[in-house]
Amino acid sequence: RIEANLDSKYRNWFLKNDLSSISCCSPNIIGNPNMGSSASVHDQSSVHDFTVKDSKGQDVNLSIYKGKVLLIVNVASKCQFTNSNYTQLTEIYRKYKDRGFEILAFPCNQFLQQEPGTIEETVQFVCERFKAEYPIFAKVKVNGGNTEPLYKYLKANGGGLMGNTIKWNFTKFLISKKGEVIRRFGARTEPVAIEADIEKALEEPDENQEK
Repeated sequence: RIEANLDSKYRNWFLKNDLSSISCCSPNIIGNPNMGSSASVHDQSSVHDFTVKDSKGQDVNLSIYKGKVLLIVNVASKCQFTNSNYTQLTEIYRKYKDRGFEILAFPCNQFLQQEPGTIEETVQFVCERFKAEYPIFAKVKVNGGNTEPLYKYLKANGGGLMGNTIKWNFTKFLISKKGEVIRRFGARTEPVAIEADIEKALEEPDENQEK
């Protein structure tokens, strides 16, 4: 169902690209969510098994985040949710970072081309306007044949009605200290609304330290 609080431009986009109709054999503008998937993704047991590119194109092995609670978000600079999400992401990052909380932001231009600039422009925008201190990674695709492997894993393990597809910008995945998906949140869930879940995840014991 298309949410009533979306303006006409966004409602029209959802109507044109009805994600509920996506199946293994029905291509559409966003792409078949099962295209490009590989058995290797299913071999990964946690987020920590993946390597991604940072904003300068350098490899980052996500195992460096073992023992930390993560919030992984696909972000965009020109979305109706940009201001509220970035403002609150900065707020919760500052509140919880010293307790082992990290935000991993992945720019994505797949939804109405709302992240059209270069990665350098995105980083400058986020850091200057919203004072972000968390890492901004390279642009990724979260749906279709060229989906970032990390996002294939997140979608496969995130559950929910839209498990095989990312519906919109600022979809959020809360990740445990062990690198497992705890819960998926949609674009309309504001970051501050996740604080109770973050608190609970931070209180879980760190198995790496116990060893």
